[in-house]
Amino acid sequence: MTEITVGAKLPGAKLLRAGEKGPEAVDLAEKLAGRKVVIFGLPGAYTGTCSTAHVPSFIRTKDKFAAKGVDEIICISVNDPFVMKAWGEATGATAAGITFLGDADGSFTKAIGLAFDAPPAGLFGRSKRYALLAEDGVVKVLNLEPSPGQCDISGGEGLLAAL
Repeated sequence: MTEITVGAKLPGAKLLRAGEKGPEAVDLAEKLAGRKVVIFGLPGAYTGTCSTAHVPSFIRTKDKFAAKGVDEIICISVNDPFVMKAWGEATGATAAGITFLGDADGSFTKAIGLAFDAPPAGLFGRSKRYALLAEDGVVKVLNLEPSPGQCDISGGEGLLAAL
């Protein structure tokens, strides 16, 4: 699969969140319909750059995105919904109003062409680091990092600067 590009429609996906009674499916197409949504993807919950730079950048910039008409900020990682819930709570991102969704089998990440492996770190089928703005499911801005260990253009400030 080739990487997603500006102007492309995001593929439909069933992502997972941990609900009151266990895992709940979230239809991404329904969540994006008629809305301006920021999605940022990253290699993994509780990993270094993801926890110390990427997630905090969207906590810092959430209000600025809202001022630009963004309805929701969603973090997607190839992790199970329980880990995503715990990580969102541990970072303070859930309390800040950021949605954490698990792409447990990596199908969404593969469908947008952003999967990668890093065997030395024990990461397989993970997501490259990116941030995008979608309007009604169509990618309007896409900031893809050249390396998963970097968080410059894909951070909250980097995406804001591109809007």
